[in-house]
Amino acid sequence: MMRKAFALTFGTFFVLSLCRTLEAQQWPDYGGDPGGSKYSPLKLVNRANVSKLRVAWIYHTGDVSDGTGFPVRSSFECTPLVIGGTMYLTTPFARVIALDAETGRQLWAFDPKLARDRPYNLYINRGAAFWQHGNDKRLFFGTLDGRLFALNAATGKPIPAFGQGGYIDLRKGTADDFPDRLSGMSSPPLVYKDLVIAGSIVSDSEPQGPSGDVRAFDVHTGKLVWRFHVIQRPGEAGKLTWPDSAWQQRGGGNAWSMLSCDVKRGILFVPGTSPSYDYYGGDRKGKDLFGNSLIALDAATGKLLWYYQIVHHDIWDYDLPAQPVLATVHRDGQAVAAVAQVTKMGFVFLFNRVTGKPLFKIEERKVPASTIPGEQTWPTQPFPLLPPPVIRQTFSLDDLTNVTPESRAECKKLMGDAGPGGLYHPWGLKKTIIFPGTNGGTNWGSASFDPATETLYVNAMAEGEIGQMRKARPGSAIAYRLAGERFQDSNHYFCAKPPWGLLTAIDLNTGKFRWQKRLGVVDALLAKGIAPTGSANLGGSIVTAGGLLFIAATNDGRFRAFDKDTGQELWEARLPASGFATPMTFLGPKTGRQFIVIAAGGGNKYDSHFADTLVAYALP
Repeated sequence: MMRKAFALTFGTFFVLSLCRTLEAQQWPDYGGDPGGSKYSPLKLVNRANVSKLRVAWIYHTGDVSDGTGFPVRSSFECTPLVIGGTMYLTTPFARVIALDAETGRQLWAFDPKLARDRPYNLYINRGAAFWQHGNDKRLFFGTLDGRLFALNAATGKPIPAFGQGGYIDLRKGTADDFPDRLSGMSSPPLVYKDLVIAGSIVSDSEPQGPSGDVRAFDVHTGKLVWRFHVIQRPGEAGKLTWPDSAWQQRGGGNAWSMLSCDVKRGILFVPGTSPSYDYYGGDRKGKDLFGNSLIALDAATGKLLWYYQIVHHDIWDYDLPAQPVLATVHRDGQAVAAVAQVTKMGFVFLFNRVTGKPLFKIEERKVPASTIPGEQTWPTQPFPLLPPPVIRQTFSLDDLTNVTPESRAECKKLMGDAGPGGLYHPWGLKKTIIFPGTNGGTNWGSASFDPATETLYVNAMAEGEIGQMRKARPGSAIAYRLAGERFQDSNHYFCAKPPWGLLTAIDLNTGKFRWQKRLGVVDALLAKGIAPTGSANLGGSIVTAGGLLFIAATNDGRFRAFDKDTGQELWEARLPASGFATPMTFLGPKTGRQFIVIAAGGGNKYDSHFADTLVAYALP
């Protein structure tokens, strides 16, 4: 009996170890794992040989828009998955494509026929989610027009038993009263056991609009299993923070970015956004829960476990744009399961992921009050004492750019009579500068986490926003609306002094920076002999056991590798267009080569060069 028991135990251990080894060689989730660490234990490519990386293959999706042939521009922001030697990616037009991961040869493609004549913000789709039970392998992805598909991963064909012949209409029950307003998905769903859990992107231009509730569906049938109300309702989580009936049909509060999950504990983490309208809250006085909150839910039931509101009564569009990152840190010699949330404001918040208790002290500090009639800003906002902000949070005339006399003059004229501005300055009736602006700081690229050194890597940009509140037209649902723009000159140089882009390594045990480097260059300024300024960046990083941090993200068309311990740049490659995406890496099962892959599509808000390329690198 003892020998049999030992054999069974050893056999189980062997199978589990084999599964973990195989998973470590792949990239089965958007963030590498359900917790969004963006970490790989692969080390065939390392500090010693990374300089020898070369293009292994390039794949062209054919899906690109510069805004001339279609109503809006595209952004190729997908991070592909790799499972069992097959790569799965999504395009800006929401097509799903399967490739041989080692050669880039197309295996199949599925087109959901996204309407391309609608004025979305961008054509965009950040990826798919994978589910498997035995030989049943499925892909789940959403579309901007509000459909959630289930595909056979082997053939690319819709699963007939899922919803309406392979998809469910996410707009039903959330956008019924707003047929012409945006309600869909731009980021991948999350799979937990036999549930596919979906956030959403919704219109936030009016106070009332499609619901941004988070929902879980059965992976087999598409039937709704649970729904979490992102806008607090009477009787939910204690005292109601909404006045009268202001919560009813309130838009926003949605999670348009990626969700994370502690699979072992069954905890889902949701990064919440601003309730609508996101620049004026005179009709929603109060804290506006659960807006701008990191929300922890029971992944199986949708029950609220805890929340922390990171911005009270948001009027700056300071939604939580990034996937929460699960990490293990140490306190008093004990390992602590943590979750890190990066923000547009440049703050990094760190919590005990089970209890929601902050792992570094957070102070509620007084912030300026609004002078807009009817507006009532919350008197305080949370400021974590550690880590320090990863980007500047104030702006005055002394901070005005000096990269060229022409840029300074143009930015000074744009600034006009706007006084000093910065974080949590309320919008005024005269020009106001908000810093960082609505794109950050940090954005949807989130952060990566190295478990070996318990270091979090965060990229951010120093872009402000300038504008003023104006009385809305008669008949408008709100009294005032923002007339604003990005604080940059006609060459798209930021109006603040460099650095414009930064990459920061944070020791999560102490909260201190290990290092911080400028990220990105402006070629036109380099040609004039001006030192590297850093640049706008959208997308994130990955970190590997080979001692490397890979990141594209910058709008200079580069893909870079840094020494994860020192921040020294070890490798740089020119891409066909800027890589506004997060890379991934995997081990080829046939060749035994480690590949690093990045979507290089340019476009978006910062690059006038458009492409449709997926580029894979490997050692010769």
